[in-house]
Amino acid sequence: MTDVDLTIKLHNTKTRKKEVFEPLDTQNVRMYVCGPTVYDRAHLGNARPVVVFDVLNRLLRHVYGADHVTYVRNFTDVDDKINATALMRKEAGAAGTLEELVTERSDETIGWYLKDMGALGAMEPDFMPRATGYIAQMITMIEGLIEKGHAYPDGAGHVLFSVKSYDDYGKLSGRSVDDMIAGARVEVADNKRDPMDFVLWKPSTDDLPGWDSPWGRGRPGWHIECSAMAHDLLGESFDIHGGGNDLQFPHHENEIAQSCCAHPEGEFARYWMHNEMLQVEGKKMSKSLGNFFTVRDLLDKGVPGEVIRFVFLSTHYRKPMDWTARKAQDAEKTLRSIAQVFGGDPQTQETYLAGKTNAPQEVLDALGNDLNTSLALTHIKKYVKNHELAKLDASLRLIGFEPDVLVEKYHSFEVKAGDNGVAKGMSYQDDGSISKDVAELLQSLTIQLANTREKAMETKDFSEVDRLKSGLLSAGVEVRMSKAGVELLPGADFDAAKLEAL
Repeated sequence: MTDVDLTIKLHNTKTRKKEVFEPLDTQNVRMYVCGPTVYDRAHLGNARPVVVFDVLNRLLRHVYGADHVTYVRNFTDVDDKINATALMRKEAGAAGTLEELVTERSDETIGWYLKDMGALGAMEPDFMPRATGYIAQMITMIEGLIEKGHAYPDGAGHVLFSVKSYDDYGKLSGRSVDDMIAGARVEVADNKRDPMDFVLWKPSTDDLPGWDSPWGRGRPGWHIECSAMAHDLLGESFDIHGGGNDLQFPHHENEIAQSCCAHPEGEFARYWMHNEMLQVEGKKMSKSLGNFFTVRDLLDKGVPGEVIRFVFLSTHYRKPMDWTARKAQDAEKTLRSIAQVFGGDPQTQETYLAGKTNAPQEVLDALGNDLNTSLALTHIKKYVKNHELAKLDASLRLIGFEPDVLVEKYHSFEVKAGDNGVAKGMSYQDDGSISKDVAELLQSLTIQLANTREKAMETKDFSEVDRLKSGLLSAGVEVRMSKAGVELLPGADFDAAKLEAL
């Protein structure tokens, strides 16, 4: 334990009430969060639990010590959707076997995911296990479930879990088995003893990923993966299990059943936390409505990761979150205000050691009260208004914002005319590969962007800045804006033709 005085209370889905958090071992506080199935880019809804549990991870480390928390978030890298994307690549002429293309797709998607979540300020967990690395543990767990009478092979390569063998099935989601059958699309198959029974192992074709097992070459069902990885890395009992509330049933319900039956001496997870879903402009995000987008889509359109994170934290994790353009604009205005406070005249500012001050008690209390990030941001805005830099610095770092980065990206600057009327502190990168005309155009756009940004700082209307920045990004130009000036850097995919429209 550190010297932080804080009682953490968390809403436990399992008991449906807020409880005082008491870890099994204060020297090793353990948390498992369900990660993505790696077949494509993470959409905005996928990112919400990442940010939510990143803040909880930071809070736990602040209270119990950075070395006394173990945070696990998995990657599901064996799945029908991954197989389907690999098959599409093979049919399009990609080289390699189907199994090699599955691995290639998984590796690529994991790389995208980590980069995109990093852009949102998320720390990487202590362990990021891939399901394919824990097949042996899954097979061992399935064998144990069969021996205990909780699972059965169908003789055709499948192994199924017997839901009726576990009396507490449905307690997490608060549903009876009859309700679950009525409310879910349950596959009625000849190999099931009961409609609610779910797959632990299934056959795999020779060309798709598969592993030898006592039931033939095959691959695991989805639910057994998390149970096996959590047990191997965190033990029979651990503190917190988290994820989106869409995972409550059937995924988390099935995890509990198979884990508690395989290891009845343990509790599996003691506290269950679920974040609510995300909407876009008041509507459910869907491709059919045209409001479906990935984190990378936003980043590439010039919406900074800090803005996305700020919007997420403005709503309590157990409430539905509505992503709107207005919220993103308001978040950026607040971040600019924060940057202005930190980037003010050092001679008139409060003296403090960056990163060395403990977070104010009222911010700790807000986060300790079931992760009330919205209230924490209210306190932070007060510190901005009162220019309380030490409190502001400590509070921002606790919830995943780096003040020096905010100053660099969001602080305003003065545009002063230099020789030949060219503004000082503004430049573009010219490695000799662009023509004189294009160089002059880039210089002109640099000045235009700087002047537009200066005006926007006064009017608080950054729409024209955003338009210019978006256009430059689409032309393959990296845009760097800081208190030192504006810098444009043509990249490898630079297209000068797209600049004329700006």
